[in-house]
Amino acid sequence: MRRTRLRLLRGPLGAALAATVTLGLLTSVPGAPDPGQAVPVAASESTATVFYYTKTRNWSAYKLHYAPDGGSWTTVPGVAMEAACTDWVKKTVSLGGASGLAATFNDGSGVWDNNSGKNYALGTGTITVKDGVVAHSDPCADTGPDPSPSPSPGTGGTADVYYSTTTVGWSTVNLHYQPKGGSWTAVPGVGMEAACTGWVRRTVDLGTAASLRAAFNNGNGIWDNNNGADYTVPAGVTTVKDRKVTAGAADPCAAETPDTEAPSAPPKVSASADGVSVVLTWEPSTDDRGVTKYQVTRTGGTRGTVVSDVGSTVFSDTGLEERTAYSYTVRAVDAAGNISAASAAATATTGTKPAGPAAGKPLGTDPRKDPIYFVLTARFNDGDASNNRGGNQHQKSGNAANDDPMFRGDFKGLINKLDYIKGLGMSAVWITPVVLNRSDYDYHGYHGYDFYEVDSRLESAGASYQDLIDAAHAKGMKIYQDVVYNHSSRWGAKGLFTPTVYGVRDTQWSWYYDERNDGFEYDGLTVETKSGKSYYNGDLWSTAEPSGNTCVNWGTPTQHTSPEGYRIYNCQWPSPTSGMFPKAYYHNCWIGNWEGEDSRSCWLHDDLADFDTESAPVQNYLIGAYNKYIDMGVDGFRVDTAVHIPRTTWNRRFLPAIQDRVTQQFGAEAAKNFFVFGEVAAFVNDKWNRGSVNHSAQFYTWKERKEYSADDKKAALEMYDYEQQQGTGSQPTSDNAFLKGNSYHTPDHSRFSGMNVIDMRMHMNFGDANNAYGNGKDSDDSYNDATYNVVYVDSHDYGPNKSSERYAGGTDAWAENMSLMWTFRGIPTLYYGSEIEFQAGKKIDCGPTCPLETTGRAYFGDHIAGDVKASGFGTVSSASGAVADTLSKPLVKHVQRLNQIRRAIPALQMGQYSTEGISGSMAYKRRYTDTASGTDSFALVTVSGGATYSGVPNGTYKDAVTGDTQVVTGGKLTVAAPGKGNLRVYVLDLGGKNAAPGKIGTAGTYLK
Repeated sequence: MRRTRLRLLRGPLGAALAATVTLGLLTSVPGAPDPGQAVPVAASESTATVFYYTKTRNWSAYKLHYAPDGGSWTTVPGVAMEAACTDWVKKTVSLGGASGLAATFNDGSGVWDNNSGKNYALGTGTITVKDGVVAHSDPCADTGPDPSPSPSPGTGGTADVYYSTTTVGWSTVNLHYQPKGGSWTAVPGVGMEAACTGWVRRTVDLGTAASLRAAFNNGNGIWDNNNGADYTVPAGVTTVKDRKVTAGAADPCAAETPDTEAPSAPPKVSASADGVSVVLTWEPSTDDRGVTKYQVTRTGGTRGTVVSDVGSTVFSDTGLEERTAYSYTVRAVDAAGNISAASAAATATTGTKPAGPAAGKPLGTDPRKDPIYFVLTARFNDGDASNNRGGNQHQKSGNAANDDPMFRGDFKGLINKLDYIKGLGMSAVWITPVVLNRSDYDYHGYHGYDFYEVDSRLESAGASYQDLIDAAHAKGMKIYQDVVYNHSSRWGAKGLFTPTVYGVRDTQWSWYYDERNDGFEYDGLTVETKSGKSYYNGDLWSTAEPSGNTCVNWGTPTQHTSPEGYRIYNCQWPSPTSGMFPKAYYHNCWIGNWEGEDSRSCWLHDDLADFDTESAPVQNYLIGAYNKYIDMGVDGFRVDTAVHIPRTTWNRRFLPAIQDRVTQQFGAEAAKNFFVFGEVAAFVNDKWNRGSVNHSAQFYTWKERKEYSADDKKAALEMYDYEQQQGTGSQPTSDNAFLKGNSYHTPDHSRFSGMNVIDMRMHMNFGDANNAYGNGKDSDDSYNDATYNVVYVDSHDYGPNKSSERYAGGTDAWAENMSLMWTFRGIPTLYYGSEIEFQAGKKIDCGPTCPLETTGRAYFGDHIAGDVKASGFGTVSSASGAVADTLSKPLVKHVQRLNQIRRAIPALQMGQYSTEGISGSMAYKRRYTDTASGTDSFALVTVSGGATYSGVPNGTYKDAVTGDTQVVTGGKLTVAAPGKGNLRVYVLDLGGKNAAPGKIGTAGTYLK
């Protein structure tokens, strides 16, 4: 994982954009605040007059129990409220210098209204609380003529003003107006009442005037004033929606004409069977008022007709009968209950029940059998546009100009294209973290906030995370979840610790920080209702230093300014040294030495609050969170920033917890094959990372070799010092990856830690395949078992040799790299799109300083649009549209055939290897033997160049690429150079189930 450092504060949109925010900041209306100036403090703002609606309570008495912001609560049950007008009581309270209050209401006898446990967050001035809705108006004021001076009643009539709330998302709307020739109402104006869904209204007596000027606001400083021009509203019925005024409009809340029009029949229904499961997909239906659900009707089998309601356009039908034909039709249903005609039928015939487990359980097979396809979920394929979000960097990054929100792809899109991935031959999908993220640019998933919740920007109805796992398993494919133990977002971790206050919300920054709203729960998807402007930041702020503040030099101006020239204050941005994060949960230092002990106990970046992973509460929080995903049936974890946690903590706490949970839920065999592979980032070309064993990938594959203190913090330091003193020459070694002569031997995993690793040394040296091969061999004795190494050329972080660009070595070089990866030890892994050299030469990541479209994290969905059905791993039965063009590319054909070959030869999946007695640049022999299953697989491999194999077993060998047959009688076989990217795999024919397969697949550009 690599994070591009953002500027110190989230990039403001700039003064030039300040007046063009969607809501239109008020700049010129008399009596209304100028966003560039502080809002004047009137006398009434030191008090709050709270009105409470009684009609739905019918209490005999009403008490207001409250606390001014930053102050203490009144004594229970609070102060008595007095009668105000019909159905209302009120109480005026003094707030001193506070900008609001928290409040609850009760009857004085133990019956409470505390806003469902969240209390009410109220401001200053006149406030109403009615059935849980907070507004800013006087319910007892005359609802007829404006109380401010205005022309005498005459012939002007009334203005019936309707305002649409669908765009602004406000829960409270005030109308601030001026009859022509009259005076403005006092800020914020008069409250508007709910009219119908998406609309509020207010009737204004115009006196002799024929029109009025108007602006609208939410009572908390957020205005819509038509971009500073105000609205002109004539007498009669007028609607204002999206800054458009419609005079003489029809009442938008008038009874609608009954909806009798049915949706269109769902198009492009497609059914695909995997074992005893069927995945059904279709395109959305159209309807004049919107589709609410779909009805899937299945016929076939002994159960007859089955109808299922589905909220999305993906349906996974599991647990079906073997070798049975099923037919599916789909109907669309709208809100009025109108049902479309049935779609064209789609049919699928199930196969045999797979040996794997049912949905919700890991597949539990040897991970070395499964080539990995790595996707950034939010950038892969968009199945549901309603959960797309651009964030507050959408404009600045240039993503808006490309209509390319950072959160674009989702689980539904991934489910829809599992057949594409399977058609490539990949049987495991590594996805970026799924937990709820919270930062300015968090589409990648590495800024975790709520580790117990899946990010709602990835899920859809019918396409939850569980649905993705189940859909993948139904196709025989694994899901590897990217997980983060090292850090949370800068907002902390919900349920463990979140910073309570920081930032200065003054005249410069009021537009930038959300107004505090204790009732708002951040979920990444929902707009914050009080300020009405943000999905993402939910920033907490204070106009004065809060009581109990722990941040050092809170609110003190620094010498720094933002790019727009705004003064930066202390505590506007989280910092490990600010005192904002408690030492019980977080480390309190910046990293200084990437190969030093502080790399495991300090912050990497100001967006990544570094957990104290040696703290028991932190350990329990993380273990509990990841148990949830284990229980959902994921097949393994890719561990982000693994090197930044001490090996002792992994070996004592996190790795055993994973094994224990999988064993408890699914059994010992599943636990053995639950694949954990860590990112131990060592961006050097030598065997040991600058001589630091503690920071080298292979180090993390081993258990500890001595006892340390029981205290985890002390143990981490003791282990670090001990292993550094031992040095590189005294580290454990292993022959688990190597043949003994021509014989496979049972590997010794007794000292295995439980964590496998990404092969960083091969990755760093993949500028040339032969170089990567040589470096890989040189390190293999220092891993516990290098046959489990995850091998890739480039990723979402770097290309070879720490290049910041996606690999651009050319198609021939890519083919050679792939031929090596698919036949050498380890697990081949492909970063999404590399099969078509997607974004080759483009900068992989530049944060929000450039559009994602121009980077290695660009959106891939356009290349796989259309329909595709996989008939097996590495084979496609049908494809149309853009995906058909993609599947025709030479590297796609290459990787498909490589997967077919690898899948047919166990030695290439799980075998040990040797170069003994072999001449040739990339040439080796591999063998895998399993007495329990009777498997014995022996293969001779050469990539690109020629090779001579001496001392190999006599017998008949068949090449899996060409079908050529060679009979060895003197222990020697010679192979001519097949050419760059090409390959020869001569398999020893041992008869029976171990017979050599001969030619596998069809010759292509490279394998021929």
